[in-house]
Amino acid sequence: MSSVIEQLLESVPLPKMIKVRQVFPAIPLENVEAELREQLRKKQLLSRIKPGQTVAITAGSRGISDIVRILREVVVCVKEAGGIPFIVPAMGSHGGATAQGQVEMLNSLGITEQSVGAPIKSSMEVIQVGVAANGLPAYIDRYAAEAGGIIVINKIKPHVAFHGKIESGLMKMITIGLGKQRGADTCHRLGPRKMSENIVAIARTLLEKTNIIFAVGIIENAYDQTQELAVLGAEEIEKEEPKLLIKARELAPKLIFKDIDALIIKEMGKNISGTGMDTNVIGRYHTDIDKIGSEPNISKIAVLDLTDQSHGNANGIGLADYTTSRLFKKISFEMTYPNSLTTTASLSVKIPMILDNDLLAIKACIKCSNIPDYSKVRAVMIKNTLELEYIYISESMLEEALQNPRIEILSDPVELELALSSMI
Repeated sequence: MSSVIEQLLESVPLPKMIKVRQVFPAIPLENVEAELREQLRKKQLLSRIKPGQTVAITAGSRGISDIVRILREVVVCVKEAGGIPFIVPAMGSHGGATAQGQVEMLNSLGITEQSVGAPIKSSMEVIQVGVAANGLPAYIDRYAAEAGGIIVINKIKPHVAFHGKIESGLMKMITIGLGKQRGADTCHRLGPRKMSENIVAIARTLLEKTNIIFAVGIIENAYDQTQELAVLGAEEIEKEEPKLLIKARELAPKLIFKDIDALIIKEMGKNISGTGMDTNVIGRYHTDIDKIGSEPNISKIAVLDLTDQSHGNANGIGLADYTTSRLFKKISFEMTYPNSLTTTASLSVKIPMILDNDLLAIKACIKCSNIPDYSKVRAVMIKNTLELEYIYISESMLEEALQNPRIEILSDPVELELALSSMI
């Protein structure tokens, strides 16, 4: 990087940072496996599995804290009912839109044959099983289509690119996850404003034409803990999912501070959010989505690194203003571009200004935030948009933090470099 750039940024001071804890409502499930079994027992859903029947169980690309435990318990339950379970990667075009890439994505999340007790069958081949009421074809993974039954498992959460009664969850897993790249492309083709409608229409057709036995909806709290499980028969999914989305939205992690000059994000990645950084946390979107409210109000964003679990997929990098050469060198366009081409959202893969190192990226973020006094910058530093309990704020925000009962002060001011290195 030119020394001219270093000279331009030399006069920008780095603020001292204070570690704080954001307090969110949370009552995590104490025993996920017991809760899962109890709901299955009450609804007698395992009785729908016939002895010797093969059963495809979905596993997606999102980071879900208890996903291995949940998958393993469902596998055990299916075996106890006489079924023959296997795992199907259900993640649309993720993993570079290749069968092996999707297996690697599951492995990076700890989902292996050994960890869940069932083989993984991965293919990008799909079968069209019908046409939705809105005229769109309904595709499903070949292995799932050939199985005797299907169990859908996914976290329910607000989507990063559209809003509706149905967003990211079970119906989306059915339509886009099991639809693989072709199903995802079909659903996204008309843009984000049609997404919720398309997901529902296609999922209805797949629920009618295939043997989806039941679904497990997972709701996590802001601390990345399983707060609630909802086991639903196939006939309950469309009716119950909107209620679960409301709960998920209330529990979602967020930045309690609303006005921020410079947001520093240590890492982004596909295991954190579909767009690498959760748009609902940073208040920036890669589509023409209607924003819910106007907060947070963030002037500039710097993102410093890409998680190893992303396998080079930097979808969402376009939401940042500044990044590092380290992150840029990790980008695989073969892994990144299929997402954008499938969703038709080109903003998500545009490249921001690239600086040689973390401190230069942070200084650029502060310099361009258009404030009269850099020493009073309102800077917030987070590990990623999923882990928002422990964050750092600049000294200028201390008085505001002291007045907020949902903020706990955990440290004296420390040098920014020290705060950054402590975020692991």
